[in-house]
Amino acid sequence: MGVNVKGLILKEQNIGENDKLVTVLTDSLGVLRAFVRGAKKLNSKKQSATGLLCYSKLSLYKTKDSYIIEEAESIESFFGLRNDIEKLSLAQYFCDIAFELSPKEDDATDFLRVVLNSLYFLANGKRPPLLLKAITELRLVSLAGYMPNLIACERCGAFETPIMYFDMERGLLYCDNCADENALFPLEIGVVSAMRHIVFAKIDILYNFKLSPEASEDLSYITEKYLASKTDRPFKTLDFYYSVKD
Repeated sequence: MGVNVKGLILKEQNIGENDKLVTVLTDSLGVLRAFVRGAKKLNSKKQSATGLLCYSKLSLYKTKDSYIIEEAESIESFFGLRNDIEKLSLAQYFCDIAFELSPKEDDATDFLRVVLNSLYFLANGKRPPLLLKAITELRLVSLAGYMPNLIACERCGAFETPIMYFDMERGLLYCDNCADENALFPLEIGVVSAMRHIVFAKIDILYNFKLSPEASEDLSYITEKYLASKTDRPFKTLDFYYSVKD
């Protein structure tokens, strides 16, 4: 059975002399693995379109046990990431998050749009990397069903106080008056507003906000820890990003 999709190559693995196995985040079929026959041959049209971080049109054939990519046409290769080790390592972390959280064999259009937009802004230097990291972490974990309750204080319903407190394990927000500061992370209201924007904004305006470097650090820390609490796994690509980050 044949099917046409658009997808981002999240991972690639060489198989034998000429073939490879790729992991793809597709629009209509979510995350899947597919074989690319003859991908490493110099004259293969599929070589460039099925490389890591390539966004491509793919013609898939489904066998009983696997997918095979019969044709591939590159849409975007994100060349701006290739010669910058910091950007490239962060992009690979985005791919790891997408692999972990995106649905398998189901529609993943929203997941794909977030990752593609984050890669675009990262490649072109149009947003600070830490801000893109926080957006990608919190939006994807929310799409996966772990959206934190950021509307108001869990106890009294207060919408905002100068400092609010976030429970990273349960994804709950508390105001200044109701918080038991033990095990809660304090956040300035600007960071809380940014988190609300990331969770609730339409994709078209998701990236349209700014934070100070200090606030971006706090936001990145809290989204990273919240993601970790929901995935319960380390990301080696994140460790590598921090090892090369300026």
